[in-house]
Amino acid sequence: MRLRLPEERPTEPPTGFKIAHPVLSQDGTRAGFTGVSLGGALPYGVVADASCVYGLRHRAPHRRCDCGFHCVHDRTAAEALLCTAEHRAAVLLEVSVLGAYIRFERGFRYARQRVRTATVGPCACGTVPATLADAGWGRPGWRALAAACTGCVRGRTSLSLAAFARLAGDGLRVGSGTGGPASAADLVAPDGLGVPELVAEAALLQARLDWFQTQLARLGEGGPGGEPRG
Repeated sequence: MRLRLPEERPTEPPTGFKIAHPVLSQDGTRAGFTGVSLGGALPYGVVADASCVYGLRHRAPHRRCDCGFHCVHDRTAAEALLCTAEHRAAVLLEVSVLGAYIRFERGFRYARQRVRTATVGPCACGTVPATLADAGWGRPGWRALAAACTGCVRGRTSLSLAAFARLAGDGLRVGSGTGGPASAADLVAPDGLGVPELVAEAALLQARLDWFQTQLARLGEGGPGGEPRG
């Protein structure tokens, strides 16, 4: 007897969560994501169709294969994956599950998806991210990106969060974990700096102010000429 899975016909696409690495094409004209496990060698765009990573000709997701996109139901479960060392530089994605899907206890395996939002974590130094910068690795034709503040970017290839959203297209919204998502239409300051860049600059200025206050306090304790008071 052939077992059949129960069919669902939702009125709206289900929502799921997953983690992935943001990527930038070699020529800098396209942006997308690459997975952290099965199928990680195949970068995908904001709207994408799954295919069998084993090269088989069946449609994904096939009941007797593990191909297709994967996501979990619960945002917290996806965020927990970001705690592992190998996934610290990944971003959190909220996706719409489109096309055929197979529902599991913890998530979906499905044929087509739309990435709605991407939430970027802090820079490796712990500062609010201003950009997505070259992470030092990638896939053929694609550079992997990771969160970076203005002080840590240095000479690396980088994009602001809004610029990444604009290149990715299809209505993607990108934001940091400390603020709301930013779309390509977000407001930009007259000098070209967006909200994430201004936040990072403010944090840098605050750090410099704290340093100057510390130095002034030390000079005050030493008195004129550096001689101890008292």
